[in-house]
Amino acid sequence: MFDSLSTRLQDVFKTLRGETKLTPEAIEAALREIRLALLEADVNFKVVKAFVDRVRDRAMGQDVLGSLSPSQQVVKIVRDEMLALFGDAEGGLQPTSKRPRVILLLGLQGAGKTTTAGKLAKYLVGQGRHPLLVSTDVKRPAAIQQLNVVGAKASVRVFDPAGELDPVARAKGALTEAANLGFDVIIVDSAGRLHVDDELMTELVAIRDVTDATDRLYVADAMTGQDAIKSAGEFHRRIGVTGVVLSKLDGDARGGAALSVVGVVGVPIAFAGNGERLEDFEPFRPDRVVSRVLGMGDVLSLIERAEAAIDRNDAEKLETKIRSNEFTLDDFRDQLRTIRKMGPLEQIMGMLPGMGNMKALAENKPDEKQMSRVEAIIGSMTPDERRKQHIINGSRRKRIAKGSGTSVEEVNRLLKQFVQMQKMLKQLGGMAGLTGGGKVGRRRAMQMLRNRG
Repeated sequence: MFDSLSTRLQDVFKTLRGETKLTPEAIEAALREIRLALLEADVNFKVVKAFVDRVRDRAMGQDVLGSLSPSQQVVKIVRDEMLALFGDAEGGLQPTSKRPRVILLLGLQGAGKTTTAGKLAKYLVGQGRHPLLVSTDVKRPAAIQQLNVVGAKASVRVFDPAGELDPVARAKGALTEAANLGFDVIIVDSAGRLHVDDELMTELVAIRDVTDATDRLYVADAMTGQDAIKSAGEFHRRIGVTGVVLSKLDGDARGGAALSVVGVVGVPIAFAGNGERLEDFEPFRPDRVVSRVLGMGDVLSLIERAEAAIDRNDAEKLETKIRSNEFTLDDFRDQLRTIRKMGPLEQIMGMLPGMGNMKALAENKPDEKQMSRVEAIIGSMTPDERRKQHIINGSRRKRIAKGSGTSVEEVNRLLKQFVQMQKMLKQLGGMAGLTGGGKVGRRRAMQMLRNRG
């Protein structure tokens, strides 16, 4: 969702890098563009003014103007000040010894509270916790059933006492259920309205008090921009919000809400939902978001996704196969599926340095359909053909193309690329065997690769 802002800011930095020497006039021109970019991204105007003033004060110093790399210094200042917008708090939940921990989800109708409840529950299961879900939204048709569906999808228990339509009683009952069955977290999916009203607030205060909620997370639909921030401020005044969850960050909104929320509401962003899958949910990491906005990539998040998607035993087996030159088309297909587990290809590409803006992605746009076609081609082969691709002759290629709904040319292209990949992996496997691993081994391997290039 930060694509437009990212492109605008990176264009400003390119202009600065083109200057042989920075002058106050050049910095003022850059600041005007940065101000416009932030305002167009729907960042709160007070936040923009304070941000630009801070950047100006630091950038106009003689240590920047007289430095050997003034443009890089300005980029660093912008990065530091964008980080300051998010505050010092780390994402996720703050430590507490209270058991069960009660997380009350707040927000307007349609913000994505129920989906967020399922995503948060799945995230907590991955952290070794045992969450229990409960809905107190008794007025919206099918709201309770929707949470049951989400809970089943996340493989998490939902407390749903038959016939109980009192929101406070449902929340209190979940506490008893958690104590009896050993759940250590309760996630309360509360009711929402199209706007803030006294009846809703009275209900939420009662639920907060009866559960002694440790966390009161406001779920803000990132697509609604400043309206979401304004409502968050009202919820904070009446209920006492402890953190914000930004939902739908994968949308095409302008992103200003994320950059405004800490300054306007005064509470940190705890989590961000960035996709439709239950797995598309993570603690908000300000430094990584800022790096992506400024085109510096987000390699740490990419590594974390890879570690979550790749099974350690499978990785060791694959390494053994590569070393012994036994990498097959079956293995190749498994690796494609692993990459898909990491999320949409466009998201993964956006985490690579230099690929975070729309221009770079447009030129190197990943093709999800092409991956599906490759899988279909490999799936149309016999087990023998997948293990020994050299036996695939002309008639077999026609059969594979027909079975996969592709052309013989596409089958030929895949086989040619696979043979090239096998040769490259054989070289790398040989080098790994020669060097014996470790830092010295890695250095030798890199040296050999440079010599071969």
